[in-house]
Amino acid sequence: MSQSRGAAAPTSGSQDHIAVDQSVLDHAIADVAARTHVWAATTPQQRAELLAQVIRDTYAVAEEWNAAACLAKGYDPRSPEGGEELFSGVGTFLRMAQAFRQSTLDLATKGRPQYPGPVRHKPGQRIAIQVLPATIFDKILYAGMTGEVWMEPGVTEAEVNATQAQAYQSPDAHAGVSLVLGAGNVASLGPRDVLTKLFAEGKVVVLKANPVNDYLVPYWSRAMGALIDEGFLRIVSGGARVGSYLTSHPGVTDIHVTGSDKTHDAIVFGAGPEGQRRKAANEPLVTKPVSCELGNVSPVVIVPGEWSKKEIEYQAKHVATMIANNAGFNCLTPRVIVTHAGWAQRDEFLSALEAVFATIPTRRAYYPGAHERRASFLAAHPDAHEIGDGSGDKMPWTIIRNVDATKPDDICLNVEAFCALTSETALDADSPADFVRKATTFCNDVVWGTLSMTLLADPRTMKDPETGPAIEQAVADLRYGSIGVNLWHAMSFAFSSTVWGAYPGHAITDIQSGCGFVGNAYLFARPQKSVVRGPFVASPAPAWFATNANAGVVMRKLLAFEAKPSWAKLPGLLAAALKS
Repeated sequence: MSQSRGAAAPTSGSQDHIAVDQSVLDHAIADVAARTHVWAATTPQQRAELLAQVIRDTYAVAEEWNAAACLAKGYDPRSPEGGEELFSGVGTFLRMAQAFRQSTLDLATKGRPQYPGPVRHKPGQRIAIQVLPATIFDKILYAGMTGEVWMEPGVTEAEVNATQAQAYQSPDAHAGVSLVLGAGNVASLGPRDVLTKLFAEGKVVVLKANPVNDYLVPYWSRAMGALIDEGFLRIVSGGARVGSYLTSHPGVTDIHVTGSDKTHDAIVFGAGPEGQRRKAANEPLVTKPVSCELGNVSPVVIVPGEWSKKEIEYQAKHVATMIANNAGFNCLTPRVIVTHAGWAQRDEFLSALEAVFATIPTRRAYYPGAHERRASFLAAHPDAHEIGDGSGDKMPWTIIRNVDATKPDDICLNVEAFCALTSETALDADSPADFVRKATTFCNDVVWGTLSMTLLADPRTMKDPETGPAIEQAVADLRYGSIGVNLWHAMSFAFSSTVWGAYPGHAITDIQSGCGFVGNAYLFARPQKSVVRGPFVASPAPAWFATNANAGVVMRKLLAFEAKPSWAKLPGLLAAALKS
């Protein structure tokens, strides 16, 4: 089985055989369209009150929502995997709602969202605004972690302040109906996109659930009931035929899709040979604005250094977590680990990584097409290392070592595996600093996609007078929408005060990882990317590590805290985290 460059090909929805009831879809669009100017006239204070209700309702339905998702994915809701699902599936939505609520309160009382700062000058005539930590609670719960949003070149702080929250400066000009085509892998994605469209962009929304996870619609409907009751949101279900009808509907003013670059092309240019012809000629069928987040062959670059045994074990758990999360069905799952060919500890680290995987139970390959995608990688690399139980509907953890970096057409560098599989490749370099520069070029020019990546470097290497500046220059030069430095880039997605999306600049005929950002709770007009940083070894290890046996307990306490932060909840949360 061969695949073209890019993200996982779309799979047929389970509901494609069902006749499309156009009247239901027409009514959904008409309902929200009738409320566009009402939403535009809704004050920031009123929006904050709606979000407060969404937060309460989400927390009330959280356990049922999580139980349904765990049943579909084969997890025990009280297991570590169930805790992981609770926070990624419910908690990141709730955190985004809290972030937008704070911004709307700031708009009501101070005229614009108040980012914490500081503001720093970066290479390329760019400024970076620190957005995390924003509160004393952030400093305690996310100790040592920071998040920055970098602006496009030439944007000044004065311009940032003047252009924040544009949808609130001229709400009628931004009014419209957004169609959100939800993703099927992460339970929070569709609802998070709804919040972005409503509270960042000023649109009312029709959300079409993905057939893979449309079982969640009853829980989403309860969590976002306040928005549905006011007529600002409608949720519909259906497969590709429903999506096709909605994307071409004259009542829809813009579209947001999370999924595959191939899905984007089918929407914008059409399917089959005629769609390919239109793409080649740049003759789109859909000319309304389309924003999208479309996947990536996410790299993890390991800067060579002399790591202690503790550091190797910690980073092996860190990288294993990135791959194991959601059984590998994330657009941000690392697909290629980039190492220095001459790093003395290269084999030691990779063996440690495999040893960690041997301790993590394999998971159900719940996403359609997973086994076929994996087979295409194994056909190209039959020497892949397989770890764990692959019986029944489970999939073994799979690592393909020694991918030839001089062969840019290798499937591992060009196709998003979208299953429990990753690869490793090594670059020749004269020094650690030279490796960093070559890795930057390799990631930018060879590895497919521009969504997210992580750099790992020990603190001694970070302080080296040659390698340290090379790393900082790499952070500036890497063309990714989110970059993690000693912290999984997924935290840029989770924090919500950062921005999440592809590096800007893709043409619709070569969309790669997409265009536009979600999150962006401070409502910046011209962000370029996010950079999140963390300690090389955190103690205790983060609750989201796949090796954390207490994750279920910690995540429930964290969810309760995020729903209603208070000093009274901190001791129990911290005590649970220390047991990790």
